[in-house]
Amino acid sequence: MRGEEIAAGLERARERTLGLTCFDEPELLRQHSPLMSPLVWDLAHVGQQEDLWLLRQGDARREGVLPAEIDGLYDAFQHPRAERPSLPLLSPTQSRGFLAEVRGRVLDGLDRAEDLFPYAMVEQHEQQHDETMLATHQLRRGPALLGPGVVLPSGDATTGGLPDALLVPAGECLVGVDGATEPSSLDNERPAHVVDVPAFRIGRVPVTNAQWQAFVDDGGYAKPQWWSARGWWHVAEAGLERPLFWTRDGARLRFGIVENIPWDEPVQHVCYFEAQAFAAWAGARLPSEIEWEKACAWDPVAGRRRRWPWGDGPPTRDRANLGGDALRPAPVGAYPAGPSAYGVEQMVGDVWEWTSSEFRPWPGFTPMLYATYSAPFFGGDFRVLRGGSWATAGGAVRPSFRNWDLPIRRQIFAGVRLAWDP
Repeated sequence: MRGEEIAAGLERARERTLGLTCFDEPELLRQHSPLMSPLVWDLAHVGQQEDLWLLRQGDARREGVLPAEIDGLYDAFQHPRAERPSLPLLSPTQSRGFLAEVRGRVLDGLDRAEDLFPYAMVEQHEQQHDETMLATHQLRRGPALLGPGVVLPSGDATTGGLPDALLVPAGECLVGVDGATEPSSLDNERPAHVVDVPAFRIGRVPVTNAQWQAFVDDGGYAKPQWWSARGWWHVAEAGLERPLFWTRDGARLRFGIVENIPWDEPVQHVCYFEAQAFAAWAGARLPSEIEWEKACAWDPVAGRRRRWPWGDGPPTRDRANLGGDALRPAPVGAYPAGPSAYGVEQMVGDVWEWTSSEFRPWPGFTPMLYATYSAPFFGGDFRVLRGGSWATAGGAVRPSFRNWDLPIRRQIFAGVRLAWDP
C-alpha cells in the first residue's frame, strides 16, 4: 500500500457516499425500514469512524471533531437501528461539513503515517456502509432516485435447468491470507492456513431467477420437506412465498422501478433458509466457505493461491460486476474473462453467496486494532457469505473476505451457488 493509493481509495469511497446521500432532507432523515438506519446516520457515522481510527488512533476517550455527546450518537453498539431515528442527529448539511473537516485533517497527516492499515480499514468501512445505503435505497418506497444503472454485458443464456457442476478434486489448499500478501485484509480473514479439502462439485454459475421460479412453481415454499425445522418455522412466521421484491405476476421492484424479472440474472434477496431449501429441492447443498474459497482462489496446477479467481490482476469491467454502478447483477456467463482455475464463474461480484458455514475464527485468529469488528459475532447465529455483490466496491472484497449475517436476512444482495458431493 502506498499513500497515494490510500488517498485515492478514500476519495472514491467518499464520492460514492455523497452520491448516495445527495437527496432532499426528508429522504435522508426518514427511516425507510426498521432494518436500516436513516441515511443521515450512515452519512455521519462514516466520518465518526474515520475520526476515531485515523485522528484519535482508536481512543474514544480522546477529544474528537464532534463534542462527546454528539460523537456517541454514532456508536453502532450503543445505539441500535431501532432507536436511531429518534436521536438528535446532525442534519445532512452538518454531516457533510463534519465529513469534509475530518477528511481534510486525515489527508494532511497521511504523508506522515507509518502504518497505512488503519486507512485501508477506514476506506473499507465506508464502502461497506455505501452498500448498506444501497440496501436502504432498495427498501425505500417512492419514485426512483438512482436511475436505471449502467449497461452490463450479455450472458450465455444459461437460465433453465440447474447450473453445470464442476469437479474440485480432493487435496490441500491455502485458506485465508496474511498481512504480507493482503495488507488490506481484516482480522477474520487471517491467518493463512493449509486445509485438506475432500472432493466436491460446485455450480459453474450462481442460481438464476429462472431456476428459482421453477422452485416457486413447484410449490417449494409450501412443501416442508425441503426446509430445515427452523427454516419452515420462518416461512410460516414471515409468510415467505418468493424472493423479496418479487411480485406474483413475474415482476420485481428495483430501486423504485417496476420491471419484468430478468430470468438470466442470479437470484438475489433470498435468505439463508431459502438458499438451504432451494439446494435441497435441487438435490444439492450449499458449499462450505472453505469449499467456496478453494474453488475461487486455489490454482491446482501452479500449487498456489491466486489473488483473484482469474489470476493476480485487479478486478476490471470485463472480469467482474462490482462497484454499484449497475444497480443489478449481471446475467450468468457475462464474464468469460473471470473464471477461477476450476472454471467457476462470477465468484466475485454480482451476488453475495450463502455458505453452510457458521461464522467462526480461523485457527490462530488475532483481533486487529478494531477489536470488536469480528470477535463479538463469532459463535452466534450468523452464517457466512462470500464473494461480494454488484454493490460491493472492489477494494472491499477479496476471495478471503468473510461477510456474515443472520439466516433470516433478505434485504442484502445475497444469492445462491450450489454444491454437491462428488
